[in-house]
This record gives sequence, structure tokens and C-alpha cells, in this order.
Amino acid sequence: MDEPLSRPAELLIDQIDALRVLRADTDEEKGQLLEQIGGKGVVEQEMVSQMSAIRPLNHPERFEEAHRIMMRSIEVLDRNGQRPAKMPRLGPLRPVAQWLVQQVTRWIVRSHLNRVTSRICGLYEKREANSEWSHLEHSMLRRARLDARRVQAGSANQSVGLPTFLFGGAVLTSVASGLQSLARSALDSTIGVIALGIAVVFVLGALSWVALYSASVARRRIRLSTDQPLKALWETIGAAGKPPRDESYNFAVYAIILLVLSWIVIPLAIWLAITT
Repeated sequence: MDEPLSRPAELLIDQIDALRVLRADTDEEKGQLLEQIGGKGVVEQEMVSQMSAIRPLNHPERFEEAHRIMMRSIEVLDRNGQRPAKMPRLGPLRPVAQWLVQQVTRWIVRSHLNRVTSRICGLYEKREANSEWSHLEHSMLRRARLDARRVQAGSANQSVGLPTFLFGGAVLTSVASGLQSLARSALDSTIGVIALGIAVVFVLGALSWVALYSASVARRRIRLSTDQPLKALWETIGAAGKPPRDESYNFAVYAIILLVLSWIVIPLAIWLAITT
């Protein structure tokens, strides 16, 4: 009598939690498995959800269109993001303020473009690697990756640092020496301490305004160019987390910190210097 065929041993791939979710018969069973696997942590649940999305593209029929729009938005932001912004009436200080705002805006925009192109290239590479070689999605991702790499190489050639002459040894040494001598002379008298404090408050307040205004200009330009195309691209790819954000919010926080320093800490330091 023939012996019944033995059940094949369960392979390790059959024990992957994400595939257990895919094999679930009902939505209730899938939900229970997700809760059991992911626990209460939001990050863990998102990881399981992303592992369950085994397709490299969520909407492959719209991917190439989203990719082209994304590349165009990068081009537009790269061309216009660092142009001089419209400034309020600041009298003789307007040219200086406009130059400073342009430099900070340029830094925020360039940093965002580098971050975006790097994330896009990395995401394309990973999705290309987990797509079937003979499938159309693999070809689309490969072409898009090559495009994105060329764009990234062009962006990498543009520096995101502040102008190099600001860090020139002779200029920086002269400015630091002059400020040190001025501060030492000012601390010798009460009037000097007050004058120095007022000057520091003015400088910190001006820097905070530059940071806040630059952040608002950069945020507006990024919103008009890359925000929506980036969200659309992430939607067509699917299960890729959140798109990269720019640094405008961080600069706004820095501006608030500078304002706090100029309004509270510096006057308090002046009062302590006078009373002691």
C-alpha cells in the first residue's frame, strides 16, 4: 500500500510575517495579524504595511508621468530658488538684507534639492532591485534611475556652503580681532556695556529676521515647485514613507531662538554687568 505523500516542510519564506498577512483570507484576519505582528508602535505597523506591499510600484501606469513632472519641478526650483526675493522697505540696509536673504535662501533650497535627489535615486535603486527583471516596471525604474542620477550629479557640482570669502583667513581674523578689541573697551564703562548690549541685540534681531524671512521665501518657492510633484511621485511608488522635507521650519526655529536671546538674555546680561 502506497504511503501518503508527506507534507512538504515549511520554508523560511513562508514564515515571513508580511506574507502571512497577504495569505490571510478575510480583512478581519489581516487586521488581527497586523495588530499581532506590529504591536502598538506606529513605526512597527508602518514597517509591516510596507513589507506587505510587495509590488515595486503602486501605480505603474502613472509612474513615468509622475517622474517627468518631478524632474521638471527640480529644474524649476534649481533655476529660480536662489533668485533675489522681493524685500520690504529697509532704507539703506535693503541691499545688505537682500544679499543675506538670498544667501540663506540659496542654502535652504540647495540643501533641499540635494536631499530630494538623493532620496529619489536611492528609492529608485531599491525598487528596481526588487522588481522582476523581465517586467515593464523594472525597465521603467531603470530609466528613471539613470535620469535621476544624472540630475543628482549636476546638483552635486553646485556648492551649498556660504560664500568662501566669508571664511577667508585674513578677513575672518581681522573681524574677530576688531570685535574683541571693541568688546574689551566697551566693558570698561557702564555706557560702553549698554552700547555693546544694544549693538548685540540689534545684530541678533537682524539675524533672526534674515533667518525667518529667508525660511519663508524658501518655503514658498519649494511649495510652488516640488511639494506636490514629490507627493504625487511618492503616491505612485507607494509604501515609501513620507517624502523628504526642507529645512525652512528649522530655520524658523533658529530665528525664534535668536529673538529670545536678543530680547531676554542680552538685557539680563547687561543688567548683571552693570549691577556687579
